[in-house]
Amino acid sequence: MFYIKDVTLDEVDAFIIPVFEDTTARTEELQKLIESGTFTGKENEMFILPTIGETVKYTIYVGLGKMTKPRQSLILRNALSQAARKAVELKVKKVGVKIALSPKLCIGDNTKITTETMALATYKFDKYKTEDKKANTIAFEEIYIIGIPASKLENEKEVLETSINVIEGVKIARDIVNEPSNHMYPKSLAKYVKHMGEECGLQVEIMDEKQIKELGMHAFLTVGMGSEKKPRLIVMRHMGDPSSDYTLGLIGKGLTYDTGGYSIKPTDSMKTMHSDMGGAGAVIGTMYAIAKSKVKQNVIAVVAACENAISGESYKPGDIISSMSGKTIEILNTDAEGRLTLADAMTYMMQKEKVTEVIDLATLTGAVLTALGTSTTAVITNNEAFYERLQASARKTGEQFWQLPTFEEYKAMNKSEVADLKNLGGKYAGTITAGLFVGEFVENDTPWMHLDIAGTAWHESVNSINVKGATGTPVRTLFQLIKSR
Repeated sequence: MFYIKDVTLDEVDAFIIPVFEDTTARTEELQKLIESGTFTGKENEMFILPTIGETVKYTIYVGLGKMTKPRQSLILRNALSQAARKAVELKVKKVGVKIALSPKLCIGDNTKITTETMALATYKFDKYKTEDKKANTIAFEEIYIIGIPASKLENEKEVLETSINVIEGVKIARDIVNEPSNHMYPKSLAKYVKHMGEECGLQVEIMDEKQIKELGMHAFLTVGMGSEKKPRLIVMRHMGDPSSDYTLGLIGKGLTYDTGGYSIKPTDSMKTMHSDMGGAGAVIGTMYAIAKSKVKQNVIAVVAACENAISGESYKPGDIISSMSGKTIEILNTDAEGRLTLADAMTYMMQKEKVTEVIDLATLTGAVLTALGTSTTAVITNNEAFYERLQASARKTGEQFWQLPTFEEYKAMNKSEVADLKNLGGKYAGTITAGLFVGEFVENDTPWMHLDIAGTAWHESVNSINVKGATGTPVRTLFQLIKSR
């Protein structure tokens, strides 16, 4: 459905043309629009010019502002997102998108941004709507990227192919998280990942509750013991460079549903709690993208999948439980469950997979929304160089991250008087203490980053390439981080 090819308006239903306010490369038509003040190229500006013949065709102009403005990749994503959604409203099926070159936007940036944006900004999750059986399809039948020089065609075809794999990874992450919990639970998630692995060449190992118990993953099992749908440990391996001693570990929080347990959530907070597996969705989507792209890196991902439900078997506030590491944990709140599953997943990653570096991702705290809103992922880390690599990758994808402090005073807040740790650090600094709780299970000073995606993995409204519901954040940045090492 994506093509790098110059086409005319006769061959498609619409053109999307991004325009810099200070561009000198103007067609006669564009020059007249600018001279008349109808369209000037200012950021967030859009003008639709219909051409009426046998059918109605459209030229959709979108403004990018000045060429000297910073963060032009983000501006281009936003502009193309706006245009793509308008094209869907106009019932466009075939569309040509012209590249927008500047000192800050190269040809490769254009190919990648155009491909990702046109697909992800028009994503739908409607598989359960009976009148529409074409679930999860991208809105357009054909998308042409226009203006690529002939000398760059082969290189851009490679960029396009990789971008399509990343798009599919993001869509997988979105699909998994958007699924309701009566359809996506630990066993069905494990089955989904197993099938995905067979498709993309990923090694997948699934462990049931008996095997999890044999590993000593008591904290993980405790969270899932209240549900009839028993936990599954999902391990994905992509050994793309067998000659290398380096292996990156990815851990995704996999709460397929979270009631809060005996510390039960209010109804309004509970209705979207199938989204509490945003971390799992992100690592599964990332693993698909790197396997499909045959990235020459070694990456192992772990998802401790379970439900936090209520029954006579459920754990309770005041309980003291053990963990795979041997550390004991005082339970103060059963709704602080994700860090318990991550703790055992981290120990598994350290002791069984022996990774070189590790990243855990989790929709962990509501506090992160208060701190950073829905646009930025919070980061806790023990290694500045590792964090800088993440930021370098994020600058290429437009996803935003912000490091929070890890002072000793915050670590002390997780200490318990009756056990080694408590699962709630207190009233303040909730995002920091939750991340540092997970960090207690990192061994041998392994470089580690914790990403709290509670604000960025799920949106209640449309924003740039993100639609309402699961966003797939931060699949694109993780892929970039892995590929560029």
